[in-house]
Amino acid sequence: MPSGRTHLRIEAALLFGWTGLAGYLLAIRVLPPMVVVAFIPAYAFSMLFLSPDLDLARSRASRRWGIGRWLWIPYALCFRHRQLSHHPILGPATRILYLAAVVGTVGLAVVLVLGRPFRLVLPPAEALAGVIAGLYVPNLTHVVVDRVASRWLRRRRRL
Repeated sequence: MPSGRTHLRIEAALLFGWTGLAGYLLAIRVLPPMVVVAFIPAYAFSMLFLSPDLDLARSRASRRWGIGRWLWIPYALCFRHRQLSHHPILGPATRILYLAAVVGTVGLAVVLVLGRPFRLVLPPAEALAGVIAGLYVPNLTHVVVDRVASRWLRRRRRL
């Protein structure tokens, strides 16, 4: 299997490619600027902090969270490595929903402590599309690289 560093290098290299493609699509006015502005930071965040390897308690991905890595221990206990967390569609959804639940719980705690609610501001729909794409693409890359490496190793063992 490719190491966490290898995954990160591949995803970072593809970020440059995606950024170039986005710049081209902006120039020919196929994409609105808001999509690109949302996609690139979401991709970088997902690449660094929402790796499918968060299902391992001691992964490089969980260490990137620093002191907040303890937030991902329950996630690692709930998901076996390379099972649902490595599913192309459901895997990123589990991490996004898990993080949303944690942030929501913290937000609720803040409201209860401060005694007053705060207003939640949602981004425009086109920005949301860029964020969702940015969160999913590095995870899809990770899963594809894992599957290609697994097939290559299986074929190599047969020879």
